[in-house]
Amino acid sequence: MNGEGSGEGTPCFHCGQPVLPGEVFHLAIGGLERDLCCVGCQSVARLIVDSGCEDFYLRRTVPSARVDPEQLLPPELALVDQVELERGRDTAHPGDVAEELVLSVDGLRCSACVWLIERYLARLPGMQLAEMNVTSGRLHIRRDPARCPTSTILKGLRGLGYTAYPFDPLRQGEQARRASRRLFRQLFIAGLSMMQVMMYAVPAYLTHEGIDPDMMALMRWASLFLTIPAVCYSALPFFSGAWAGLRARSPGMDLPVAIGIAAAFTASAVATWRGEGEIWFDSVSMFIFLLLGSRYLEAAARRKSAAALERMHQAFPASALLVPGYPARRETTLVAAAQLQVGDVILARPGDTVAADAELLEGDAELDLALLSGESRPQSFQPGQQAPGGAVNLSQPVLLRVLRTTGDSTLAAITRLAEQAGQGKPALAQWADIVASRFVVALLLLAAVTFLAWHLIEPARAWETAIAVLVVSCPCALSLATPSALAAATDRLLREGTLVVRGNVLETLRRADTIVFDKTGTLTQGRPQLVALWSIGAQDRALALAAAMERGSLHPLAKALVEEADRRDIHAIEVTQLESVTGAGMQCLVDGVVHRIGSKQFVAQLCEQPLPSIFRQDTVTGAGAVYLGSAHGWLARLDLADALRPDAVATVAAFRALGLRTVLLSGDQPEVCAEVAAQTGITEVIAGCTPQRKLDYVHGLQQGGAVVAIVGDGINDAAMLRAGDVSFAMGKGAALAQVSADAVIMSDRLQAVAVCARMAQRTMRIVRQNLAWATVYNVVAIPAAAFGLLNPWMSAVGMSLSSLLVVGNALRLSRASRESDGAAVVVPVQPALAGGV
Repeated sequence: MNGEGSGEGTPCFHCGQPVLPGEVFHLAIGGLERDLCCVGCQSVARLIVDSGCEDFYLRRTVPSARVDPEQLLPPELALVDQVELERGRDTAHPGDVAEELVLSVDGLRCSACVWLIERYLARLPGMQLAEMNVTSGRLHIRRDPARCPTSTILKGLRGLGYTAYPFDPLRQGEQARRASRRLFRQLFIAGLSMMQVMMYAVPAYLTHEGIDPDMMALMRWASLFLTIPAVCYSALPFFSGAWAGLRARSPGMDLPVAIGIAAAFTASAVATWRGEGEIWFDSVSMFIFLLLGSRYLEAAARRKSAAALERMHQAFPASALLVPGYPARRETTLVAAAQLQVGDVILARPGDTVAADAELLEGDAELDLALLSGESRPQSFQPGQQAPGGAVNLSQPVLLRVLRTTGDSTLAAITRLAEQAGQGKPALAQWADIVASRFVVALLLLAAVTFLAWHLIEPARAWETAIAVLVVSCPCALSLATPSALAAATDRLLREGTLVVRGNVLETLRRADTIVFDKTGTLTQGRPQLVALWSIGAQDRALALAAAMERGSLHPLAKALVEEADRRDIHAIEVTQLESVTGAGMQCLVDGVVHRIGSKQFVAQLCEQPLPSIFRQDTVTGAGAVYLGSAHGWLARLDLADALRPDAVATVAAFRALGLRTVLLSGDQPEVCAEVAAQTGITEVIAGCTPQRKLDYVHGLQQGGAVVAIVGDGINDAAMLRAGDVSFAMGKGAALAQVSADAVIMSDRLQAVAVCARMAQRTMRIVRQNLAWATVYNVVAIPAAAFGLLNPWMSAVGMSLSSLLVVGNALRLSRASRESDGAAVVVPVQPALAGGV
């Protein structure tokens, strides 16, 4: 309803802006008729009330943003759903697919905004999860896209008065760069102001005869005008941060800084106006410059810590070369990478990033997987092998068939997990935040008490001493002690191929006293390998025959023989009339002679000779035997087994050296598990376990007071991984999206878990050093300032250096090399193969 009423001249109930005469809109909120300034605010308020979120107006601490009525439902939002349909999403079966979406939200003002957004979105049909991070401005959503399209979410948020858009790393990166440039400008102005003010302050400090009163007055007024840009422009981050903390009833570290700057400048300005009294313009400008310098370096450290994730975002190729006419035609068409569908054939030129997980069709390739696994050496790929999205082609042009879209590729899965890493906060960081917030309140009380005490003792020094107390304190160092170290450590681990998904990994791993290993795919390779070859004649000839007969087969044992022949660079032998005998093996002709490979009974039917004694020896525990023979007699026995990872023994030894209890928990046969435990040095073996028994065993350890770390394959051990205090998954490819672990070993090197354990120890040691320094500094510096032993400029230097020391100490974790952390470079060594006769 529009019209004149009693509400004219009053502030709008929604946005707080004045209600113009004749333009009053009304709405019943909280049982009362409220005045609103425009149809935009009325629409937003009605949406909030109709959504059952009326309590928002009781929880908020500041007025909401005014909404332009013309921007309530912009028509371009419909284009978002059109893009989703063009990507081929299935909307015919609602509820079948749960899709995750990350949005950036502008217009957040206080914690009540988070409450309102999450409460409103939770009521939308098809919405499964909505989590708003007020710090990063990111909204994480999981929903059914058919019942809850993106346009509905964006329209709803816009109706609440917030601008949301799909998260774009380039846009967010540009915003971060703009903020960095603005901070540098503020730092430059503060530095220029400080240098000019010091030119007037130094003569006053050095002269002993005194300065002419007129000259002194001129210098005071010059210092005042030169300090104004630093206070009114450079110090804006401190004032805005302090005001935001007060509005949210959560005073932060900016509050004592802002009070100190304002108090020192105001007192100095009053003294300049009166022509008598102490002035601290030099201390004010120096404090602003040093603290801004500290913040600038801290921001640079955070950017460095987030560099690995930023490189992942930047590695997403915007386009790809589609080969629509393959194999008849080879012409390419440039298309957006997001438009690629499963089955499309693409061309990757030298230097191109593979746009999606794809199968190599033609040409051998050398691919750089450094961004995905931390492996610095290029990997060789042959036709038929899968190349992960995000790999860089270093060799010749190659053709690939898309297996998964860009949104489901390996790089996308890793990036999604990496983005989750900042969601949680370890207990130690939460404790430091609580202490820092209480520290601020205590500091303000102490400054007031100091002022009153000195006002009774020596009134001339009361103001100066109170300012020194406010300035010298360093809650910044206390709050930075933990997150700066954790950020540096997780960034380094990510660059080396270990993705820390949750924030508690390093802290909990440091306290772990028991580590549980799965066997298959964790301590072992998870696939059969040739472990012994017994041959009548040359081994290479026997292996060449076996590989030639098995090439093209999808059986795991066949793949193992082909891979071993390729590894030895053994050329295939020409075979003819190759045929498969179901459940028995393969048969072919070689130079007109029938050959067979497979089970002993199948080959014995062809050889019609007693099995040679060399082939009757026992196989390795857990190994299976494949026999090779021809019409002329037996040729070879090939033993295949799930071999140990080359770094399994070193990894277990590393944890035993750290004093951890080692346990092998597997569903495999007891004798196989006992053999693996004996080879690796694991002291306890629990074999033949069902998933439920694994879960019960872990719970039993925890009930006994153990802190349990678990290493598994990420999918088969999902329940056990979720139950552990801290867990690691050996993740590769698309399986990364399904893991339930706290960290993922992308490099596929088991020893990365031991490296992570050593990193956890170093990180917690540096955190303790930082906390100890911040505590000792404040315990010494604050009383010294309160007793009048420190001037404001000394306090400014001390506070800035304290924060820089904490950040610099934490960055040692990021700069350290692998060798300095004790991580050996493991070179895979194939098991020795038995000789032939």
